Amino acid sequence: QVQLAESGGGLVQAGGSLRLSCAASGRTFSSYTMAWFRQAPGKERDIVTTISWSGGTTYYADSVKGRFTISRDNTKNTLYLQMNSLKPEDTAVYYCAASTVRPSSGFYISPTKYDYWGQGTQVTVSS
Repeated sequence: QVQLAESGGGLVQAGGSLRLSCAASGRTFSSYTMAWFRQAPGKERDIVTTISWSGGTTYYADSVKGRFTISRDNTKNTLYLQMNSLKPEDTAVYYCAASTVRPSSGFYISPTKYDYWGQGTQVTVSS
């Protein structure tokens, strides 16, 4: 069993930055594929970015490429999301997620591929 807890959300003006963290319990964090998803009101939960167990491979949704950076510290069991140049359309609840299965190729971008979820943290970007 893995427990995930996000933090770092808040209210920021357009163009600003936030850094989200996701603390994971358990001793096997380093073996998980990790991801950030987001869900805006009335919309589906969409992939933002994902990172391999080693941190060596990443995927970004087109909408955040060049603005967001995912990273992980396996010694601290923590996942990060650095968000720069924030836009009002980035407003959503952000969730971290863990997959116990490593993709044989490509990336897992569907929420159904992830086994564990945090409770979410609200990010609101004002114009």
